[in-house]
Amino acid sequence: MKKIILPLMLVAIAVALYEQTKAKPNIYILIVAIVIFMYGMMQLSAKTLHYKNRSSKDESEENQESDE
Repeated sequence: MKKIILPLMLVAIAVALYEQTKAKPNIYILIVAIVIFMYGMMQLSAKTLHYKNRSSKDESEENQESDE
Protein backbone atom coordinates (compact mmCIF):
# COMPACT_ATOMS: atom_id res chain seq x y z
CA MET A 1 0.00 0.00 0.00
CA LYS A 2 2.87 2.35 0.83
CA LYS A 3 4.27 1.78 -2.65
CA ILE A 4 1.04 3.14 -4.16
CA ILE A 5 0.44 6.03 -1.77
CA LEU A 6 3.82 7.73 -2.13
CA PRO A 7 3.79 8.07 -5.96
CA LEU A 8 0.13 9.10 -5.83
CA MET A 9 1.01 11.85 -3.36
CA LEU A 10 3.89 13.03 -5.54
CA VAL A 11 1.61 13.20 -8.59
CA ALA A 12 -0.98 15.15 -6.58
CA ILE A 13 1.69 17.64 -5.47
CA ALA A 14 2.99 18.03 -9.02
CA VAL A 15 -0.53 18.58 -10.41
CA ALA A 16 -1.33 21.14 -7.70
CA LEU A 17 1.90 23.05 -8.29
CA TYR A 18 1.40 23.00 -12.06
CA GLU A 19 -2.17 24.18 -11.67
CA GLN A 20 -0.99 27.09 -9.50
CA THR A 21 1.25 28.37 -12.29
CA LYS A 22 -1.73 28.97 -14.57
CA ALA A 23 -3.26 32.41 -14.85
CA LYS A 24 -6.63 31.04 -13.77
CA PRO A 25 -6.18 27.78 -11.81
CA ASN A 26 -9.06 25.34 -11.55
CA ILE A 27 -10.06 25.29 -7.89
CA TYR A 28 -11.59 21.81 -8.10
CA ILE A 29 -8.34 20.28 -9.35
CA LEU A 30 -6.50 21.95 -6.47
CA ILE A 31 -9.02 20.65 -3.93
CA VAL A 32 -8.77 17.09 -5.24
CA ALA A 33 -4.96 17.26 -5.19
CA ILE A 34 -4.95 18.54 -1.60
CA VAL A 35 -7.42 15.86 -0.48
CA ILE A 36 -5.29 13.11 -2.07
CA PHE A 37 -2.16 14.53 -0.47
CA MET A 38 -3.76 14.80 2.98
CA TYR A 39 -5.20 11.26 2.75
CA GLY A 40 -1.76 9.93 1.84
CA MET A 41 -0.15 11.77 4.74
CA MET A 42 -2.78 10.37 7.09
CA GLN A 43 -2.11 6.82 5.89
CA LEU A 44 1.66 7.16 6.16
CA SER A 45 1.65 8.83 9.56
CA ALA A 46 -0.81 6.29 10.96
CA LYS A 47 1.75 3.57 10.32
CA THR A 48 4.56 5.68 11.78
CA LEU A 49 2.68 6.45 14.99
CA HIS A 50 1.87 2.80 15.47
CA TYR A 51 5.57 1.97 15.24
CA LYS A 52 6.47 4.70 17.75
CA ASN A 53 3.86 3.45 20.22
CA ARG A 54 5.15 -0.08 19.94
CA SER A 55 8.77 0.97 20.49
CA SER A 56 7.89 3.13 23.50
CA LYS A 57 5.85 0.24 24.92
CA ASP A 58 8.87 -2.04 24.50
CA GLU A 59 11.08 0.50 26.27
CA SER A 60 8.65 0.80 29.18
CA GLU A 61 8.54 -2.99 29.52
CA GLU A 62 12.35 -3.11 29.57
CA ASN A 63 12.41 -0.45 32.28
CA GLN A 64 9.94 -2.41 34.39
CA GLU A 65 12.00 -5.57 34.04
CA SER A 66 15.18 -3.79 35.08
CA ASP A 67 13.40 -2.29 38.12
CA GLU A 68 12.48 -5.74 39.40
